[in-house]
Amino acid sequence: MPDRINTPELKPVDHIGFVKPRIFDIAKRTRLFFMADVADETSRVDLYFDAGSIRGNVGIASLVNGLLLSGTKTKTSVEIHGELDALGAFHESNVGHETAVFSIYALRENMIPILKILRDSIDNLSFPEHEVEELVSDRKQKFRVNMEKVSFLAQRSFQQKMFDGTQYARIIEESDYDNFSLAEMKQFHRDCYLSGLLKVVVVGAFSQDDVDAIIDITGGWSNERQPEYEQDIQNAGGTFHTAKKDALQTAIRVGRTLFNKRHEDYIAFQVLNTILGDYFGSRLMSNIREDKGYTYGIGSMVAELHESGYFLIATEVKKEVKEDTLTEIRYEMERLRNELVDKDELELVKNYLLGQLLKSADGPYSMTDLYMGLEPYGMDMEFYNDSIRVIREITPEKVQYLAVKYLNWDEMTVVTAG
Repeated sequence: MPDRINTPELKPVDHIGFVKPRIFDIAKRTRLFFMADVADETSRVDLYFDAGSIRGNVGIASLVNGLLLSGTKTKTSVEIHGELDALGAFHESNVGHETAVFSIYALRENMIPILKILRDSIDNLSFPEHEVEELVSDRKQKFRVNMEKVSFLAQRSFQQKMFDGTQYARIIEESDYDNFSLAEMKQFHRDCYLSGLLKVVVVGAFSQDDVDAIIDITGGWSNERQPEYEQDIQNAGGTFHTAKKDALQTAIRVGRTLFNKRHEDYIAFQVLNTILGDYFGSRLMSNIREDKGYTYGIGSMVAELHESGYFLIATEVKKEVKEDTLTEIRYEMERLRNELVDKDELELVKNYLLGQLLKSADGPYSMTDLYMGLEPYGMDMEFYNDSIRVIREITPEKVQYLAVKYLNWDEMTVVTAG
């Protein structure tokens, strides 16, 4: 019988037996990553294309991505989606700064036929005029709606200031929706999809023959050039406000250029970031939400790029307390710079982070995602066991050292909209 009286023994997390996917070379610059250890019939395939928003003219990456299943000369969009639905396929796509990822979820036995439909749809995309017009009109309308939201305005301004002077800083304007040409859409499609596949990620109990079939289906899209990414990104320091008439709230974004997993301080900074704002018991939440009642939620995060990264604090507050909120954010940053973190608070955060890491390694899908978070930086899964060591060994003095080094208010980009 289970013991319902005595508390279970607490065991420290000191090592996780990570499993990495098998790797196949599809072409010189394109690889397939295969995780086979799936106990059920589910499967997933992710296609990474060199088709992020930094490629082509502003806005074109998102538009072409939205048209990938819009029709060929022999099939309409409705027919393509009908065929995918009949096979139980669920698909989603995301366009980031540097890559576009098209993901398909389906039962394992249906994945090969689904990929064949996808291959035909992308290879023979005909850019039907009515589909293009409908998508552009829809995106334009959504843009108008978003421009009424202070969060959207703040994010646009933050992007411009964070990536000042680079391709990453580009933002779309309403007039751009009237200037897309069919020729540039087709050129982007040829360059970034028909010859822009960076990697394929396959999760599922597939046979080697299945993997070979997936390589045959997707290999023709293999990337033919070495992708280039911005390396010397530097945020524009200072405070910037976007006025929004009649707005009841103000959106706040505070951040700075930082680094990715390659940097020696990355793991330890995650501890500092968690203390400040990356879990429900963080200092920003305790102060600005629980104590002051200025907001429903506030948080901080670290985002990564291929050659860089950035730190961000985000929230929305009543417009009357905008300045008070900024004062409290600065106060919490300065407190970390000037005072040692209490050992009990630090221990709580350590255990939280170790638990989150253990949770994120649960199962083949999660393991694959962890690996793919390292792959762009040429790192292996031991990074996560190194993370366990760094988290367990970090001291209040180290946390303060990092706060002094990276949480200087004068180096922050402070953006408000409202």
